[in-house]
Amino acid sequence: MSHPRLIICLIMVALAGLPSAGQAQTYDLVIIGGMVIDGTGADRFRADVAVSNGRIALVSREGIDPNLARSVIDADGQVVTPGFIDNHAHVQQSIARYPLAENFLRQGITTLVASLHSGDQPWPLEEFASSLETAPNVGFFAGHSWTRKQVMGMDDRAPTDAELDEMRALVDQSMEEGALGLSTGLLYVPANFAETEEIIELAKVASAHGGIYVSHMRNEGSGLIESVAEVIRIADEANIPAQINHHKAVGAGQWGWSERTLAMIDSANSAGLTVVHDLYPYTASSTGSSILFPQWALAGGVDAFAQRVADPDMRARMEEDMMYIFQNDRVGNDISRIQFRVLASDPSYNGRTLADYAVDQGLEANLDNGIDLAIELQLQGGFSAIYHAMDEEDVIRIMKHPLAMIETDGDAVGYGIGYPHPRSYGAFARVLSRYVRELEVLTLEEAVRKMTSMPAGWLGRSDMGVLAEGMRADVAVFDPAEVRDLATYTDPHQYSVGITDLLVNGVPVIRDGGLTGEKPGRWIRGPVTQPIS
Repeated sequence: MSHPRLIICLIMVALAGLPSAGQAQTYDLVIIGGMVIDGTGADRFRADVAVSNGRIALVSREGIDPNLARSVIDADGQVVTPGFIDNHAHVQQSIARYPLAENFLRQGITTLVASLHSGDQPWPLEEFASSLETAPNVGFFAGHSWTRKQVMGMDDRAPTDAELDEMRALVDQSMEEGALGLSTGLLYVPANFAETEEIIELAKVASAHGGIYVSHMRNEGSGLIESVAEVIRIADEANIPAQINHHKAVGAGQWGWSERTLAMIDSANSAGLTVVHDLYPYTASSTGSSILFPQWALAGGVDAFAQRVADPDMRARMEEDMMYIFQNDRVGNDISRIQFRVLASDPSYNGRTLADYAVDQGLEANLDNGIDLAIELQLQGGFSAIYHAMDEEDVIRIMKHPLAMIETDGDAVGYGIGYPHPRSYGAFARVLSRYVRELEVLTLEEAVRKMTSMPAGWLGRSDMGVLAEGMRADVAVFDPAEVRDLATYTDPHQYSVGITDLLVNGVPVIRDGGLTGEKPGRWIRGPVTQPIS
């Protein structure tokens, strides 16, 4: 064979492995062999998915030649879904410390919504959010609690006209800088000092920008019905779409009340309002010790609280109110249902209960002693705890509701650090394992929709939450028979399993079950403008 003919043959062999001029473009990545659940609620179907430039380039039921891609994920025996959107996570400040957010990624979560509640919002918001380098996408809200503290501190009173104008201006600036809407944590001080009219006025500012309103309601126990009514009133009078975060019925006296609250949500929507809700799949909540105290007792901060405790008449009134809160809004007479997450004054009790603490002090584990000890511990800086106070029938009823979405209410955590609620590690995987696979409360298609297209639409994101051409390439690949949560109340630092591959904006953040360390997340800048149904 002559030398020129040899060169021609070598060129032909090399070109044989490349796409011809008539074939589709070369893709960054292709996922082959999986069952696609596209996020819309439609039945799953066998298809390959190609990704280019951070977007879904092709979803093909006929298959895609893997030679057309620079990288290939074999999804045989697995499902391929949009990445999950966490409606409410406590990451507003901590995401900068834990930018990989591994406890969220391993649940299949690709977008985190920091809806604040009682937490402090980053400020200035635009400067903070635009500087982030994170694995997941992140969105932020304007926080009522933070706003009120900037203007009024911890005062238990209504704002003056001038103070209300200052708060309006702060919310307005937050919205201008990219907040998705207004968030309230009305269970907590100082937010719970605000009358509904104050919230309406601030929600009107968010509404004028096209934002939405999300709320940790004022009372999820004995005042549950009135609190849902308050959310609906705010939606109506501020002309703003509203969302109840972590909808629940707390306290045995309220078990079953979800039938009534769901009916209220349905009625509000039938009347022309837009009211939605979300939940985490657990029968225990988690928050600080302040919720065990009447609001008036905590007004003015630590020193004012200590003065009230030292006054015999004030203390007696405080204990009487706390008796009602314990029995009706939290754990009944059983103080073993209060499990310390973080007891700063004695970390050896992290993971143990208030009943354990009482017994170790030589006391009977009864309600009177529990109240005395709660006051004593609050004077020492308080604690965060897990409160076992809900019924699974309410969880299931809320989850099945057509307007319910999924959230973690979780924290960005370092592995082995602190004592988080297991929801931080397992909420989304728990829905897929317990409530889809084991109890069959939802189909897998229904669950995926509640985790993807529904929250994307609520946030007004027309290019997220669905596996279709042109959409953001936030993609989860997992084995539906194996995905599950492992975190427990007594051993919370356990990652969920089953998510084999996870893409954020087309970049793998989990590949073959391992974290890649990439940080392709983007700021989900607001305002929402208009939720998409």
